Parts: sequence; structure tokens; C-alpha cells
Amino acid sequence: MPKSKLQNVLFTIVMAFVMVYALVCYNIALDKGGMSNEIFLIAFHEIVIMLPVAFVLGFFIVEKSATKLAFRIVTPQDRPIFITLAISSMIVCIMCPIMSFIATLLFAHAGNQLIAVWIQKTFMNFPVAFFWQLIYAGPIVRFIFRHIFPEKEDSKETAPNM
Repeated sequence: MPKSKLQNVLFTIVMAFVMVYALVCYNIALDKGGMSNEIFLIAFHEIVIMLPVAFVLGFFIVEKSATKLAFRIVTPQDRPIFITLAISSMIVCIMCPIMSFIATLLFAHAGNQLIAVWIQKTFMNFPVAFFWQLIYAGPIVRFIFRHIFPEKEDSKETAPNM
């Protein structure tokens, strides 16, 4: 959807923020035994670390890999919604285990149970990340992005008839 490098950077930052903030809130709520208003503020302490990590991973590594994997399932001739869903699904499949591992290292104090805690965190995060990305975050961010950066109409259509 982004048409330039700047748009791609902005899109990735916004999408990373929406995804990371939601998952950080979710994980803090799991650790605290439930959701409360306080969690929305606590999440900002972790997001300053996790957002740059998610941006770098997403922008430089995962986007290209996810697109290649998605085009093993869909073709360029498929409807755009199917292409978008395939790429978004692959992004979650790659990002969720990586981000869960980084969060486990930095915040879970897993000690010698690192692998077990990481696997548990990944299995807890994956369904939430998947549905959050496909049903809420992805469509909302793309909707906002389309309104900030509307696609220019074809010059033939907008040129006056002579």
C-alpha cells in the first residue's frame, strides 16, 4: 500500500506501534492477572524498547520474508484483499515468535526456564496477535493511511475533455 520509502517507513512505524502496544498491554494484563486502567500507562515503559525492535525487524527483515512466503500461497493476480491477508498472516507468523523471545529475555525474568517461558509466551501471544492484526489493527491502520496518503487518480481520468 505505501507508494514511497517515506510512506513505507511511516506505515511500518504506525503498524508496529499499534501491534506492539496492544500486545504489551495484553502481556502485562496476563502477568497482573487481569486488565486495569493502570496497564495502559505501564505499557509505555516497555514500548520504548519494543517499538524500535519491532520497527527494525519489520522494516528490514520480516516484510521481505513475509511477502516472499505469502506469494507461495497467493499470486499477483489474486484479489488485493487476499494478498494483504496472506502477507499480514506471514508477518504475524514471523514476528510473534521473535518478539515473544525478545520480550521473554527482557521482561519475563525466566532464568533457566527461558525456552519454556518463551514457548508459552509465543503460544499465548500468537492468537491475539493474529486476530488483532487481521481484524482490527491492520484494517484500521490501512484505512487511516489511505486517508492521509490518498492514491492519485489516473491523469487521463482527471484531465479535462477537449
